[in-house]
Amino acid sequence: MTITFIISQHLWLFFFFFFFVSRRRRRPLFLALDRFLEQVETRPNKAFIVFENKRFSFKDADRESNRIANALRVASVLRPGDTAVLFMQNEPGFVFCWLALAKLGCACALLNSSIRARSLIASVRCCRGASVLIASEGEKQTLSKELTGLTRIFITAEELRSSHMRSLIRAAQESSDADVPQTLRASVSCTSPAVYIYTSGTTGLHKAAVINQTRLLAALAVLASNGITDSDVIYVTLPLYHTAGFLVGFMGSIETGSTIILRRKFSASQFWDECRAHNVTVIQYIGEVLRYLCNTPQRTSDKEHAVRLAIGNGLRSDVWREFLKRFGHIQVREFYASTEGNVGFVNYAGKIGAVGRVSFLHKKLFPYALVQYDTERDEPVRNSRGLCVEVPKGQTGLLVSKITEIAPFVGYAQNEQQTEKKRLRDVFKHGDVYFNSGDLLKIDHDNFIYFQDRVGDTFRWKGENVATTEVSDIISMLDFVEEANVYGVRVPGHEGRIGMAAVKLMDGMEFECKETFDHVCRFLPVYARPRFIRIQSSVDITATFKQLKLKLVEAGFNPSMTTDSLYFLCEPERTYVSLTPSIYQQILSHSIKL
Repeated sequence: MTITFIISQHLWLFFFFFFFVSRRRRRPLFLALDRFLEQVETRPNKAFIVFENKRFSFKDADRESNRIANALRVASVLRPGDTAVLFMQNEPGFVFCWLALAKLGCACALLNSSIRARSLIASVRCCRGASVLIASEGEKQTLSKELTGLTRIFITAEELRSSHMRSLIRAAQESSDADVPQTLRASVSCTSPAVYIYTSGTTGLHKAAVINQTRLLAALAVLASNGITDSDVIYVTLPLYHTAGFLVGFMGSIETGSTIILRRKFSASQFWDECRAHNVTVIQYIGEVLRYLCNTPQRTSDKEHAVRLAIGNGLRSDVWREFLKRFGHIQVREFYASTEGNVGFVNYAGKIGAVGRVSFLHKKLFPYALVQYDTERDEPVRNSRGLCVEVPKGQTGLLVSKITEIAPFVGYAQNEQQTEKKRLRDVFKHGDVYFNSGDLLKIDHDNFIYFQDRVGDTFRWKGENVATTEVSDIISMLDFVEEANVYGVRVPGHEGRIGMAAVKLMDGMEFECKETFDHVCRFLPVYARPRFIRIQSSVDITATFKQLKLKLVEAGFNPSMTTDSLYFLCEPERTYVSLTPSIYQQILSHSIKL
């Protein structure tokens, strides 16, 4: 192992201490916002965001956010320490609004723009005291009247017919672009909430993970520690309301002074053309993104681009190899992290399939371990002393990380029950507390670490976590459904698991295909809608009344594996249809797209 490799392997640790720790000690308090203001001062005219043929410099972003902040001040709807909610897709206004709220000393909840109905209301309510909701023009139709009783609503549109909503654009146009007084942020501390990022976790509705100012400051170093500089151009197609888009893409660009090419939604067909057009050098991904790119028709220009680095997580080994073969020599920086977690790994070595390489220094700074886990009992294995048991190299274990001052776990807003569930106590000695990642990993004999699977009921599809409890609750709202057991099943050639529901009908009732289709489309985002439904005469449960899923998962959606009636969500016909052997084969051959 060379000295150069050792240094590069731990580069993020050097950045963490030289940048994060030194900044945390600065007085007055240094925030992520202050790093943005430094960029405005040093490179005011450099392109910060490019979006749909519009270019915004760092100074432009500063002025636009000042106007929004001053408009909200004039409206007297926000005070320092308040929380506002952003319900927007990828667009410059998202960035300007967050900067404005940060300048006002306010926290910001980042809502998934795909959520609807009950999930939307619950997400707003869990950030108790959210006095303002800012939504983009495209989302205004999804805002129910019930929300108007919870919060003041501003829309990024010039003309509005509703008396319950106000135009943020018009208010900003009429406001000053003068600097927002720094005194408004005087009460902000290291532990103050900065943003709330929603995660579905293992059960229930979306939870708001609290990202405090310390965590936000640490996020600045992610891109810088991977060699990104102000000469780089970053293509951000992942949602800004997600951890990857916000903390890695957006925050990373604030630190490095690089340019963001922002796209409203990911498009595989236009990806490389836009990379070439904007001279993109860095791309972000989740596993599905690179698979989609590999599935596009081959072109002679596939290797003609300036992309030198891809950073993300969830990349399958076979897709990784195909991506490099197809699109040329690109450094792939696969990492492991979670929104609310307190430990992470980065694969600097480029070892295909690994999420990083463990080391003594890393473990010393962020004490973590892989412990034996009983998947049947859904809990860590304990020895005779009631303590956890660390697994040897080569074996899969549950990742746990000690909660410390530099590796804190803040938890979820207004949800102490779920917060406590992520705290694992008495791990290696009585009284210690570790963060329970809920993820199973493995370390090989060369010290490379690999992600294996998730525990609990959550499964991942289309880059999104799907909480089975939420989907079950939605399906059970149907009059003819007595009980629903939701789980994820694997489809060959696809990343993650797709949603399936085993349903018990009310006595004497029939399964209503069209009504079920309309219902799930109304209440669930696309990625959470169960594509397969299995009708059962009874739902198997354990002695403690937990639904059994293992046999259902093993049977999958293969009609030959059961005599139960199976149905498939058919989007062209806008209904559920009987899942025939012919449809099953078309899904396996990818003739039917999922």
